[in-house]
Order: sequence, then C-alpha cells, then structure tokens
Amino acid sequence: MVKLSRVEIVGAGPAGLCAAILLKNLSPRIAVCVTEQNSANATFGFGVVFSDQALDFLRSDDPQTHALIAPQMERWRDIRLSLHGEMITLDGIGFSAIGRLRLLELLQSRAREVGVEMRFGHRLESLHKIEAAADLIVGADGLNSLLRRSHEASFSPTLDYFGNYFAWFGTTRPFDTLAQTFIRGPNGELNAHHYRYAPGLSTFIVECDNASFDAYGFAGMDEKHSAEKCRELFADTLEGAPLQTNRSAWRQFPRLWCDSWISGKRVLLGDAAHSAHFSIGSGTRLALEDAIALVNALAREKDLPSALALFQQQRMPVARKLFDAANASARWYEGFREKMKLPLQEFAFSYLTRSGRVDMERLRGLSPAFMADYEKYLESRTGRA
Repeated sequence: MVKLSRVEIVGAGPAGLCAAILLKNLSPRIAVCVTEQNSANATFGFGVVFSDQALDFLRSDDPQTHALIAPQMERWRDIRLSLHGEMITLDGIGFSAIGRLRLLELLQSRAREVGVEMRFGHRLESLHKIEAAADLIVGADGLNSLLRRSHEASFSPTLDYFGNYFAWFGTTRPFDTLAQTFIRGPNGELNAHHYRYAPGLSTFIVECDNASFDAYGFAGMDEKHSAEKCRELFADTLEGAPLQTNRSAWRQFPRLWCDSWISGKRVLLGDAAHSAHFSIGSGTRLALEDAIALVNALAREKDLPSALALFQQQRMPVARKLFDAANASARWYEGFREKMKLPLQEFAFSYLTRSGRVDMERLRGLSPAFMADYEKYLESRTGRA
C-alpha cells in the first residue's frame, strides 16, 4: 500500500466523494480533504441514471456506501420508445436512477462518517497551497477542471462538442420506466429522454438538432419560457404535468478525452478526464469506477508513481471503450431526424444498436421479446426467416 499522509481532492461530485470515502476506508490515518466551490446542497439537473445493475459494482469495494444508496434507487427492466405517438417496448434493458442531489447527500453523509474533511463554497483560484501540502492531488472537478487546466500540457486534453442541443428539466409526472419520445412539432423534430428518479419525480431531457433549435427560437428564451414551450410540445407525454427548471439552459454536450490522466502526484477522475454522453447512462458510474480503480491501485502498489501508472494502465482502456460507445450513441441522436422516417420496428432496432456494441445474438438474449417480434417483422417484409 502507498503511504500517504494527506490527500487533497478538488470537486465534491460523485467521483470526488467516492474517492475520499474509499481512501479513509483504506487507511483512517490518511488526512483526506475535499474542496468544492459550490455549496453542499447545490447541483444542476435532476435525476441520474445507471445502466444494468445500478451500484452493484460498488458492493465489494464499499458495502456500507452501497447499502446506504441502493435501497433509495428507482428500478425498471424495460425501455419504451414512442415515435409519432406509436409505442414499442424493448424488454430486458434494465436501468436504475436516483436524484442527483440525493446521491450527493448520501455520499456526503458517508464521507463525514468516515472522517473526511469537506470544504464547501470554497473557490480555488490556484492549486499552489494544496499541491505543496498534499502527497496526492485528485482532480474530480468536472469538465472545467482547475487541475486539468493548470497542467494542460501534461494531461493533453481534446475537447469539442456534439451538434445537438439539450435542456435538462424535471417533472412531477412519475414515468414507470425509462422512455424516449420522438415527435415532429410545428418547427421541427424533438426528442425527450424521461425516467423516474424518485417517487413522484422524473427527469425530462429535451433534445433537438441545430435546425430545430433555431426554428423554435430556444436561444432567445430564458429557462421559464423554454420549459413552457417544451411542455406545450410534449403535452401528450407529460399528461398535464409541468416542467421544472434547475440551471436548465440549452447546451451542447462536450466530448472530452485526456491522453494522460496522471501528472506527477496529480490524477484526474470522471468528467475531468473524460466525458460520456448521457444517452448511454454511464457517466456517473464511470466516475465512481474511476475512484474505485484509483484506490485499488494505491492499495496494491508500494509507491505513488507505480500506483498511478497502474491506475491509468488498467482504467483507461475500459473507459475508452465506453467513451467510444457513448460517442457512437450521441452521433445516432445527431441524425435522429432522418431515422424518424423509418417504420417503428426498424427505428427501434436502429436505436438498440446505436452504440455498435451489440450483435444479433446478444440482442436475442438481452431483449428476447422485442427480437422475436422484430425477426417476424423482417420475415413478413422479405418472405424468408
């Protein structure tokens, strides 16, 4: 195990808090301090979604934290797609969700319990003081990471943005499963990603391409008017429920990858090192898994350079696969206007295979009811199995 006296973590999102908790679990003698520029109860957006078995990956590394969070998650086994008002179910595609603020509250509670020092509402203008005092500095401070920007040449980031625009709303309609609703409105096509993250509360992300964004005039609307316009457009889906705002500005999703995640005694985690488009439901999970991998490497090696090198060697290829899959998924959404011309069965199959990570055989096991119907549909179109 690497001997550490003090670790400074910049950013109190899921990655930073998880890393802090696991470090104290590794050795209570390590002084761990988390610095966050926002207040403890500040967050943007609403719910966060996890694919597959939610936080099962956390169970073996921190069963106490897993036991704290897992019972509070909403779960479902199917996805529903709605295209021009026609619905289809994709069976067996499991997801779980929790409110983003609730997740942070639970992680903060666990961090206090194990003795992590947390400073909220503290904006760092420079890293000089904490770099001088700490044996290890962890940058878990998101897309605009101060640590990454302070040592940009070492981390070698590449950053650009996808073409679509999205706005992250909430609603009081509790959807019973994760769903995607694709509509053709008066000024262009839009898509809504919506799922329940707490009893009586759902996330509602509205997305459109650049042409529709301009045609609806979203750039000239404030949050309130933007939410009202989207509520009107998705009135059938919302069934009279309002749309709530929380820093719900329209934005384009970033595509960030750093060629190196380590620099001396510094290391990046989560969105500070790499992005993952929200359409694959893996961004928060990737961040938590980064934290787990880092602390496992610190536990395994005897010196810090070896531990950080091991972390990067083991973790970067895993994250890169999901990064590429997320980018492929995002590109599918950039072209969803044209795909909406497909028949519903073909549209659904295109959606399922958008990341390029599944083949027909795997799909038959993953979503057997849909695939049986899809293959019957193909047979009816072609006259052969």
